[in-house]
Amino acid sequence: MPYHLSVRIDPNSGFCFGVIYAIQMAEDLLDEQGYLYCLGDIVHNDEEVERLEQRGLRIINYEELAALRDEAVLIRAHGEPPSTYQMALENNLTLIDASCPVVLKLQNRIKTSFDRKDRIYIYGKHGHAEVRGLLGQTGGEAVVFENLDELLGHELPSNLTLYSQTTKSTDSFYRIKNELEQRGYQVNANDTICRQVSNRDKDLRRFAAQFDQIVFVSGTKSSNGKVLFQVCKDTNPATHFISKTDELRAEWFRPGQSVGICGATSTPMWLMEQVRDALLAL
Repeated sequence: MPYHLSVRIDPNSGFCFGVIYAIQMAEDLLDEQGYLYCLGDIVHNDEEVERLEQRGLRIINYEELAALRDEAVLIRAHGEPPSTYQMALENNLTLIDASCPVVLKLQNRIKTSFDRKDRIYIYGKHGHAEVRGLLGQTGGEAVVFENLDELLGHELPSNLTLYSQTTKSTDSFYRIKNELEQRGYQVNANDTICRQVSNRDKDLRRFAAQFDQIVFVSGTKSSNGKVLFQVCKDTNPATHFISKTDELRAEWFRPGQSVGICGATSTPMWLMEQVRDALLAL
């Protein structure tokens, strides 16, 4: 029995400009030289990483970077701490820097703030690539926290400076700021959340509300994917999370339903198109 689903992809979903820029850079270099080293996953999406690995991308970690000499290495959109640039100098590595401009600007702000002796607190995910780069601007001295309870577990100064990983939720950031102020802290809050990411919040709510079912496509490692999936699910409880087409289940759908497909800032459009084709083939 055919399902006759009507399926639409969210036009605002897919790569943000930082990721588009990094992947474009990688593809150009792969065309030129046939292989390219990249420090960490170029994007938090296994399907896209695999596609680029087939074209010659070689993903390396810090240990492998330390052993590398006289090669070119791509720095992905998340940015890197100063120690990575130092190592590149020592090992005669050429860094191809595809750090997102929004992230670089934030790194500079944190560095300036740290040099002013501000007490810096960063709302972000422990161990996340971008957060490591931000923390590196303070020589590892800033405090990273994932939620208010964790922050309150620290002995806080009366006066603190707040920054955020660029892909966090704006609502959560301001809730934390307001709660701290209500508790009597002086908060210098720097909203450093990427607007291309935070505006997706509102766009996604509008999109998710229009369909019987939502299929949210994202890599499991994507922080932004987790946030946006939650946004979808809150708006439309019939939201399903998948990272590739063979995770689709026919029993989620009923004949004649409308289905919306959307994804994270690290979800490639070609993957959402594959999901659409698979749904139309049901």
